[in-house]
Amino acid sequence: MNAPLPRTIRAESEVVARSDAHATNSAQNRKSYVARVPIYPKDVHGTFRKIKWAAMAVLLAIYYVTPWIRWSRGAGAPSQAVLVDLAHERFYFFFVEIWPQEVYYITGLLIVAAVGIFLAAALFGRVWCGYACPQTVWTDLFIFVERMIEGDRGARIRLAAAPLTAGKLAKRASKHAIWLLIGALTGGAWVFYFTDVPTLAASLIHGNAPVAAYIFIGLFTFTTYCLGGLMREQICTYMCPWPRIQAAMTDDEALSVIYRRDRGEPRSAYHKGDSWENRGACIDCHQCVAACPMGIDIRDGAQLECIQCALCIDACDEIMDRVGRPHGLIAYTTTANLENATKGPRDGWRIIRPRTILYSVLIVAVGGLMVWSLLNRADTQLSVAPDRNPLFVMLSDGGLRDGYSVKITNKLEATRHFKISVSGLDGARLQFVEFDGQDPIIDVKPAEVRAVKFFVLIGPSERKELKGESTPITITATDTATGRVTSRATTFSGPAP
Repeated sequence: MNAPLPRTIRAESEVVARSDAHATNSAQNRKSYVARVPIYPKDVHGTFRKIKWAAMAVLLAIYYVTPWIRWSRGAGAPSQAVLVDLAHERFYFFFVEIWPQEVYYITGLLIVAAVGIFLAAALFGRVWCGYACPQTVWTDLFIFVERMIEGDRGARIRLAAAPLTAGKLAKRASKHAIWLLIGALTGGAWVFYFTDVPTLAASLIHGNAPVAAYIFIGLFTFTTYCLGGLMREQICTYMCPWPRIQAAMTDDEALSVIYRRDRGEPRSAYHKGDSWENRGACIDCHQCVAACPMGIDIRDGAQLECIQCALCIDACDEIMDRVGRPHGLIAYTTTANLENATKGPRDGWRIIRPRTILYSVLIVAVGGLMVWSLLNRADTQLSVAPDRNPLFVMLSDGGLRDGYSVKITNKLEATRHFKISVSGLDGARLQFVEFDGQDPIIDVKPAEVRAVKFFVLIGPSERKELKGESTPITITATDTATGRVTSRATTFSGPAP
């Protein structure tokens, strides 16, 4: 018979065995992706739920109504206030008209928007995720539809576990049909931003709209249905990059939804008449978990999945009312307040901090630069392209001829008249391909780019003015009505000296 192991060795062996078993289980459970467990958030009522309803209504109204807003720009110009006119390469935003060569305005808007989200995160945590992100807004809408058809949390859980019956099939079919309708309306509103709304709407109704319109409506119907109805919180957890970078945008002074451990612990169940001595205010009812659309427990601390929607605050406050305890066990506060709670009450919020100052300065600087540029941008644009093949032509009398292509952009909503001239080379004269005479009037229609081909000629006596193979010259377009000039520098090519 084998002798028993010494107590110390036996204890060490048991520890090693337990460690090996734990390592094996961890390796089996450690996966890059976990199959989705359906989440059935309960309906809650309170301040933050009302804020979310209001935010959803306002944002959806902006999205669906904006394409229908009219804005008069004069005869021949589109009357849609917000329009991405791909056919004519324009972006209209009320009184602002952006041309392709002014794409830097779009870049500036994106910079301001990004830094604005950084500033919001530095002040209010993930307020964008909780209230304004399109994924949050449409998911909220889809859950609302689901709740109206299938009932609140308990009813939906029981329905999911029940066998398939005609009633269950009817509810599921109704829910998914409405989800698809919402997706179709989402895609339909999106394509309205790219063409005239009344025209496209009539074409869609009569079934003769462009094929691209149907393709994009179908694409957005599918993506909205999948993202808001089927995938929901998985988008925030696995696909969205913002949860992974927002920690760099915040600090301990940013407002966040936080469980007040100093008030809640130790937690335990509560029965009417129980004493509150030597225990925390948390009664471990899990209503904060039931209300969470991400299915997490806010009491576990900061988590990547938390979108800071504050519905757990409403759920907890409702329970606190029932047990006669004050609100704020889960509340918007700062990590600094929580860490300093042992030193005495501290409920301040330091708004002015280095990062908030930096973000604010960047927004003001970029926004101010864009406004200044818009107020001072030219209403005429001139581009000059010298011919490259050949660079120049030697004339029979010993003179030289260079060809140029000029594009005149008229950014006003009225026809304008221009004259082209050249300077920088004495004795140079112009010869236009499509016009007769030396000084033709070039008409440029509203919001049009007019291309003109012409030659610059010099005689044998002017060749001595050339400065090598490339001589700087200036091409100028003059508005005959206002006298305003627009010039571009280019070169006149000639033979080597």
